[in-house]
Amino acid sequence: MSGLTIFFTILQVLSGLAVTVIVLMHSGKSAGLSGSISGGAETFLSKGKAKSLDAKLAKATKWFALAFVLLTLILNLI
Repeated sequence: MSGLTIFFTILQVLSGLAVTVIVLMHSGKSAGLSGSISGGAETFLSKGKAKSLDAKLAKATKWFALAFVLLTLILNLI
């Protein structure tokens, strides 16, 4: 294995771990429903923060997944 292959493999493992962690950090689709049924008092500002956090997590997921796919293709070509 060359140094370049090892470098890209380490990057691929790190991006795969990042995608896994970011996906696990997403709030579930049922989080809003269970909060409304159990009487959770969410203010307008806290809902905006949650949506912006979810939007940031979605964007990060897309970029890390793209990096993972590109690294997989690069490693396949090497």
